Amino acid sequence: MASKQKNVTPEQQKYQQLQQKHEKQRPVLKNCIRAFFVGGLICVIGQAISYFYIYFFNFTEQNVGNPTVATMVFLSMILTGFGVYDRLGQFAGAGSAVPVTGFGNAVISAAIEHRTEGFVLGVGGNMFKLAGSVLLFGVFAAFVVALIRTLLSMWGVL
Repeated sequence: MASKQKNVTPEQQKYQQLQQKHEKQRPVLKNCIRAFFVGGLICVIGQAISYFYIYFFNFTEQNVGNPTVATMVFLSMILTGFGVYDRLGQFAGAGSAVPVTGFGNAVISAAIEHRTEGFVLGVGGNMFKLAGSVLLFGVFAAFVVALIRTLLSMWGVL
């Protein structure tokens, strides 16, 4: 690394100094606070949906997770379609991408981007480009955890 700095021409040094002078400083603390509060708000909405399913549809705390996740993903897909979730993502950054709603946004964004190529090759072929790896590693991790649990229960540890 140090050898690269020694071979820098005077013009390159001037350019690097000019670049550092004009580089926009990122408000890291402000971005972290935004991400924290927006991500927390998304989780509060998810908790409210869980309570809604428990109260009105007689789900239990053990089985309310599946419809809640499906509802949150569906809502993020609808909001992405209307362009609301993209603006939220610009404002909140990782606060909107890390919860499960970011998965719905990733799937629908790819489908919207490639819709001009047709439904099969465009939407169908590109919908799971980003989300496919998430699904793959999620299924693989679930398999590994289930295998470990099965082996531990066979050995009488669980």
